[in-house]
Amino acid sequence: MHRLLVESHELSQESPALSRDALHHLKVLRPKDGEEIELFDGKGSLRRYLFDAAARGLRAAPGQTIRTVGQSNNSLTLFACVTKGSRWDWTIEKATELGVTRIVPVISDRTIVRIPKAERAAKRERWQRIAEDAARQSDAVWLPEIVEAVDFADTLPLVKACTCFVGALTDPPPRPLLEAVRASDPLPSDLAVYVGPEGDFTPDELRALLACATPVSFGPTVLRAETAALFGVAVLASARHTR
Repeated sequence: MHRLLVESHELSQESPALSRDALHHLKVLRPKDGEEIELFDGKGSLRRYLFDAAARGLRAAPGQTIRTVGQSNNSLTLFACVTKGSRWDWTIEKATELGVTRIVPVISDRTIVRIPKAERAAKRERWQRIAEDAARQSDAVWLPEIVEAVDFADTLPLVKACTCFVGALTDPPPRPLLEAVRASDPLPSDLAVYVGPEGDFTPDELRALLACATPVSFGPTVLRAETAALFGVAVLASARHTR
């Protein structure tokens, strides 16, 4: 079924007003008259409508009311140093599909992409739109929170507030991520994974991070930053779903 994102108050309307983006998606979809379209607000509420070809809009489907899906108390945060171009967009898209609840873009000392503080709000808005598209296509009901890009030092209080695993080479070598997660009994409700930049963390950054996060291995091969981010999210999400 086709889906469109709308503001929450529109779900109570018999003929909801669609945003410019939603109207564009509707035009691209080219639905047939009477075809069902699901509207959702990214905050757990959704409702089915019918396409009205004559009005080129939507009308409430008979018997369909707002349905609300409660958000779990469990959280899954991705701390990831921003990567170049489309790789970062891909990371946001796939992390949304996997069900992260929060994405924290990080600017570390060796992060190649530098985002001036004056531009971070605009960047966040763009990243939010990428997450919205991913949620629309993947049947997600809740949108992840995407915060403005944060300097590395400012992420440490956030890391301390959750149960965070970081891919890092240590001596002795750390346990695999899945093994470390499975050792947690009961499974924490506030899981997080932290992934460094293409050039890795500086020694000082790694020391600061290991003081509040658990080092783990992401496997025997060296993963690109965006691959490591999705590997970490997928393992944590899988561990939660199989408990």
